[in-house]
Amino acid sequence: MPLPPLSLYVHLPWCVRKCPYCDFNSHAAPAQIPQRDYVDALLEDLDLDRPAAGDRPLISIFFGGGTPSLFSPEEIGRFLAGVRQRIACADDMEVTLEANPGTIEHGRFRGYREAGVTRVSLGVQSFNDEHLKVLGRIHGSGDIRRAVDELRQAGLDNFNLDLMYGLPQQSREQALADLAAAIALEPAHLSHYQLTLEPGTVFHHRPPPLPDHDTTWEMQLECQALLASSGYEQYEISAYARAGRRCRHNLNYWQFGDYVGVGAGAHGKLTGSAVERTTRSKQPRDYLSRTPAERVSERRTVAAGELSFEFMLNALRLREGFAVPLFEERTGLSIDSIDAELRAAQTRGLLHSTGRAWEPTELGFRFLNDLQEMFLPANC
Repeated sequence: MPLPPLSLYVHLPWCVRKCPYCDFNSHAAPAQIPQRDYVDALLEDLDLDRPAAGDRPLISIFFGGGTPSLFSPEEIGRFLAGVRQRIACADDMEVTLEANPGTIEHGRFRGYREAGVTRVSLGVQSFNDEHLKVLGRIHGSGDIRRAVDELRQAGLDNFNLDLMYGLPQQSREQALADLAAAIALEPAHLSHYQLTLEPGTVFHHRPPPLPDHDTTWEMQLECQALLASSGYEQYEISAYARAGRRCRHNLNYWQFGDYVGVGAGAHGKLTGSAVERTTRSKQPRDYLSRTPAERVSERRTVAAGELSFEFMLNALRLREGFAVPLFEERTGLSIDSIDAELRAAQTRGLLHSTGRAWEPTELGFRFLNDLQEMFLPANC
């Protein structure tokens, strides 16, 4: 298989405190985060996986968490400098940093931009202070607006606002008000998705009173209409962007590109003679105490029979679906190998063929899990 584009995911696992709905690999921060030791470990991880990159330049880097903005601009800059010493970087490489409006110190965004960050994703979740308290967030609506002002002053106009709906006891009007407040700040990109109660979270063990299904469906439809009328194109199941402002890093995931994953609990996908997935140790203390090779808790070759399903888990999240040549290039399989599944999905009204591409229909987008499951291998 030809090598696909290459990205780098960097996991910074610490937060001020764990939110009750969060199922990410995040941990309450110690009094002093071992920033320098952790950045050293990240660079060691990159050294371990660097041979698989070949001559490919990085098209994007994404700092996720946790709350990456707990790390200083100096350490973020030191890591990015180390990356450039080790691997080629595209001239227009996108570098995204997730941030929490409640943890930002005055002047930090300028420091991040000078370090090499080109895009910021703010974890807003809601503009309603009561809902923010229920969600366990440490910021208020005023913090959001101050953070956006600081972003613009720092020259970082390419930013995403992360927003949820279907919050505990949230009304349809409140969901629309949240979205209207976000749109008023004119972000380049909006992530807008329904709160779900994930296993292992506080909310899963002690469920809060959520809006019923019909109400959340109305929220989704009316919010999508507001986003469209405000100039935001839905290009993925929960992603909306102004023209030219799609998230290149996430697009690489959804188009089954490659990515090195470094940091505690980070996942990676690399293509060689086969597609290989890696996972690193989740607990920060264990991660820091181990050698680079010991930090890889799992290294798995994706079986040929699973490749089409793994491709579909990603590509069918996109409004535009996938081109037939992309499927064949990224999986090494002929499109004929899944002809029966494609035709069955088309018969059920979940997929539409343009001749060179397959796109989810409105029904397919609404029942995406059902559509993706149609490509599960027979032995699963």
